[in-house]
Amino acid sequence: MVIKQNTTGSMPEQEFEDANGGDTTRINAVDTKLILAKRVIGSIRDELMNLEILLASDAESVDLESLIKRQNADGSERVSPMQDGRVIEGVFDGQHMVGSDGRQYLVPQNYASKSKLVEGDILKLSIHPNGSFLFKQIGPIERERVVGVLVRDENTHEWKVVAGGKKYGVLPASVSYFKGMPNDNVVVLIPKSAPSRWAAVENVVHRD
Repeated sequence: MVIKQNTTGSMPEQEFEDANGGDTTRINAVDTKLILAKRVIGSIRDELMNLEILLASDAESVDLESLIKRQNADGSERVSPMQDGRVIEGVFDGQHMVGSDGRQYLVPQNYASKSKLVEGDILKLSIHPNGSFLFKQIGPIERERVVGVLVRDENTHEWKVVAGGKKYGVLPASVSYFKGMPNDNVVVLIPKSAPSRWAAVENVVHRD
């Protein structure tokens, strides 16, 4: 695994590639937790440093309010203009990226489905000055392929896959893309060495 140091004085950016520049290397569940813990520590340290600078300056109270302000739009959390242009890393939980700043960022279903994101994958979120979000998978967790049956909850109408005696949530966008129907056989990806509530749809085998 190649680790590239940056020159900004912040946490080193880790490129999950093999030494020959080949395919992205899989990481296990323990590594995922360790990486996120380091990001959280780095984020807390940066926030404390910013707060210390702010308190030592002649800033008005409105500046402190802008530091902690959160905006909600379109059902997903937005960050204040003070944070525009930031790059945040976190872990995919099946629907959101849980960032190192402790916040949840909704991952577009189309991207999650196309990339076959698995719960535990490490993501990087770039927040552009215009407010747009760009997600990128940078550390896929070790995964395994299982076959299950597609079902739909009668009460919530949520799609699930029953495999190996367990029930996994799947994204509606994935089911729609493969035109899945109840009782279809489904090939899904799940974490290899960690419990999971969600699975990524890889393919659907339709029943006759």
